[in-house]
Amino acid sequence: MLTLETMYSMGHEEVVFFQDKSCGLKAIVGIHDTTLGPALGGTRLWPYATEEEALIDVLRLSRGMTYKNAISGLNLGGGKAVIIADPKNKSEALFRSFGRFIESLNGRYITAEDVNTNVEDIEHIFTETNYVTGVAQANGGSGNPSPYTALGVFRGIEASVTKAFGSRSLKGKTIALQGVGSVGFELSKLLAEAGANIVYTDVNENNINRMKEAFPNFKFVAPNEIFSVACDVYTPCALGASINDETIPQLKAKIVCGAANNQLKEDRHGLILKEKGILYAPDYLVNAGGVMNVSIEFEGWADSKSRRMVDTIYEKTLDVFAISEKQNIPVNKAADVMAEKRIEAMKSIKTSYLGKVDHRMPGQKRRF
Repeated sequence: MLTLETMYSMGHEEVVFFQDKSCGLKAIVGIHDTTLGPALGGTRLWPYATEEEALIDVLRLSRGMTYKNAISGLNLGGGKAVIIADPKNKSEALFRSFGRFIESLNGRYITAEDVNTNVEDIEHIFTETNYVTGVAQANGGSGNPSPYTALGVFRGIEASVTKAFGSRSLKGKTIALQGVGSVGFELSKLLAEAGANIVYTDVNENNINRMKEAFPNFKFVAPNEIFSVACDVYTPCALGASINDETIPQLKAKIVCGAANNQLKEDRHGLILKEKGILYAPDYLVNAGGVMNVSIEFEGWADSKSRRMVDTIYEKTLDVFAISEKQNIPVNKAADVMAEKRIEAMKSIKTSYLGKVDHRMPGQKRRF
């Protein structure tokens, strides 16, 4: 149950529930922290079993976005949205209705693509509000963020391998890839080009078939077998919390580095990984390529500009490892230290982002 005490304990500024019976819209927006700017985070569409499950997800994800945007050096706060629905029931009306609700927040929250939402869905939202990123390149946006998210994770893996093995090269390294959807598939391309060996799993038959066709030499294993694969890097690219009490004893990897959000089920699992000698790359840093990419839509998007920004994830990941080593703390805590230091420095000179009044004429588009 959501209470003001829950919001207080997790640091949230605002949680908003939206519904539109006409199109079946049931949505929750969590605005965690706007110290650094308007809250930016994607919209996840998922058939949650209960509203409480959806709420827990949006609270965790929005908080994660605050830390992701802060550690990435972006002038953006953290937020997230979830839509409770079966992906098969997506419609133009649902996303346009959602876009109208986003517009009513007056710029405190800017949305983007996430699990089970794509550029076409974003375009429907964009019809109703400017407070959305990742719109089609034809409309001045950056389009699909998956290649940039994948590039960031790839740089994180390179940094992790550098730390663990003393060389940036991935040639001959074995990667256990959990989830080969949009990001996982793009990451597979980069790993293949780098000469890595991939063992992968997924629950979606279309994703599995696409991998078999594109990479016939890669090995597929059942979802419950991926944790015990003997590998150099375990790379979670599906939903979160795959690092937990049940899976950690199975891990045979030297490194955990992937695209999934909230990979640690609980913070204490970061310490357990450290004690077992498994190097953990901070998920909200290495998977920040997508948000880095869409963030530059505000100033004018360009592929080269985006890739230069995403490339910085390599050095930032090494910086977090250095903090972890110097302070003798788990890597997840070291990442928090870096992010919180920036947020705290700004709190003394900024109050919450209150949004902008939009004076455009009806039907007139502008980008922030």
